Amino acid sequence: MTKLRRGLLAACGLVAFAALSTAHADEDKALAHARQLLKKVILVDGHNDLPWAIRTDKKAPGDVAAYDLNGTVTGQTDLKRLDKGGVGAQFWSVYIPGEIGTGFARTQLEQIDIARRMIERYPKLQFASSVADIRAAHREGRIASLMGMEGGHAIENSLGALRAYYDLGVRYMTLTHNVNLDWADSAAKPAEHGGLTKFGEDVVLEMNKVGMLVDLSHVSDGTMDDALRVSKAPVIFSHSSARAICDVPRNVPDSILKRLPENGGVVMVTFVAGFIDPEVAKIQVPAMAELSRRTQGKSVEEAEQIAEEVMGKLKLPKTSIAKVADHIEHIRKVAGVKHIGLGGDYDGNSDWPVGLEDVSSYPSLFAELIRRGWSDEDLTLLAGENVLRALAKAEDVSRQLNKK
Repeated sequence: MTKLRRGLLAACGLVAFAALSTAHADEDKALAHARQLLKKVILVDGHNDLPWAIRTDKKAPGDVAAYDLNGTVTGQTDLKRLDKGGVGAQFWSVYIPGEIGTGFARTQLEQIDIARRMIERYPKLQFASSVADIRAAHREGRIASLMGMEGGHAIENSLGALRAYYDLGVRYMTLTHNVNLDWADSAAKPAEHGGLTKFGEDVVLEMNKVGMLVDLSHVSDGTMDDALRVSKAPVIFSHSSARAICDVPRNVPDSILKRLPENGGVVMVTFVAGFIDPEVAKIQVPAMAELSRRTQGKSVEEAEQIAEEVMGKLKLPKTSIAKVADHIEHIRKVAGVKHIGLGGDYDGNSDWPVGLEDVSSYPSLFAELIRRGWSDEDLTLLAGENVLRALAKAEDVSRQLNKK
């Protein structure tokens, strides 16, 4: 090899190395920017299933103390990773499966108990039930902790039960999970009512009256449509993405996104691989349908075993943070930047985009958006100010309705 050729190859290598170094520098700069931003703003996540993970932990089921959040747990959530992720407020899902068929109220109370004891155990967490509480917790460097019920089956057709859950600290209720109710249709089953029944409308109005956010993740399009028509307060989707990008029933169609500005509602984008990437959805969504079918009428323990069998055998393609960012940008384009938030759904699933595997990962998503040109102002809205505005409006609507 001639000296000239060696020199040319060396020069090319230096150019490639310089380009690679510049790319890494830009990436590091965006990530550093994201971390600094998340130290200042309030990052509110709409949905984390940690209480259910504690309940179903194999080593010590339901033992809040044994599931030590000060250590590194087997799931996706612990205190160190929450801190690294910049999480400022968390809606802890007090999910119970609708498929168990009976014992809803008892199981729901047990889940609320687990969540409350978990929050009380750790000084880093601070129980919150209002926007004022969230902002106060953030000033003190603590993680504001609220509760969200996942599935209206837990009220057992009782508005009195709904009010009691609010008094226990529940601040949103997902109208359905994966089963239809006597008063509302789920996205996971063929419609029985065409949306909400008259009693379903009464549930929404009672939620407005007490100040509980109406959550439309998991519901059918008809239920979305009826809830938007009836609700006097903003609605949320605590963990859903854009159907135009990933066509699954769990996601929000553009026809609904276009109505959010009038309502003031917020879609909190989820990170679940099967809801953001069509290639993953082809495999994961049918498995979820099978899981729902096979767990009908089963005990919690039996349902968990079936879930391990069905979901554990799946071989899914990898997906990326960029896919999540695509959903966020689509919702911004259709509904506007004031109507987007984040609802990771950690500890409720096991398949995530590369780089978004646990609650420490939020800075990586913000870095991706920073590289796409997002301003700090818009990122602050996405992080939490949009959902705080929606909750504040729900509180205001409640005060107005209770004056009558």
